[in-house]
Amino acid sequence: MLQRLGLPFFIRVPDVDESPAPGEDPSDLALRLARIKAQAVLPHYPKALIIGSDQIAICGGRLLGKPGHFAAACEQLIALSGRCVRFLTGVALLNTETRRMQVACIPFDVHFRILHEEQIRRYLWAEQPFGCTGSFKSEGLGIALVEKMEGEDPTALIGLPLIQLVGMLRNEGIDVLAPEGG
Repeated sequence: MLQRLGLPFFIRVPDVDESPAPGEDPSDLALRLARIKAQAVLPHYPKALIIGSDQIAICGGRLLGKPGHFAAACEQLIALSGRCVRFLTGVALLNTETRRMQVACIPFDVHFRILHEEQIRRYLWAEQPFGCTGSFKSEGLGIALVEKMEGEDPTALIGLPLIQLVGMLRNEGIDVLAPEGG
């Protein structure tokens, strides 16, 4: 996703506990996880802009996780058939020199088609989205599972809200459309 902005970057996966706190609001969870992911890699990058991001999905008041394997993904998509899922993507941009952190939570709603179990199984075998919140990838064959989508930033659904991030980068003096990104 960051390649689309044409800026140089490194990826470092933080080791953080993604468990929700008791009674934690889903939006607050997405924001907290984005924050702690950015903070977790701070010691490794003393002069950098660090991006943290995390996505939460909810349907009918229930948090949806990453299924991890075929059976759980199948069960999850059967439960989502004909329903609307709200994806909440938290993004944080931490300036390690100033310690300024900008955060935002971007909602995106996905209305799933009524799906038959055989369609779900064929999709899961083809794409294997077992590490994806909601058990599907809208940027791939998963789009066939969708009736309609609603939201201001389609990249939020993929996991990193680039429209919001471009604004955050601009606040830090980085213009992705300027020569050399600055």
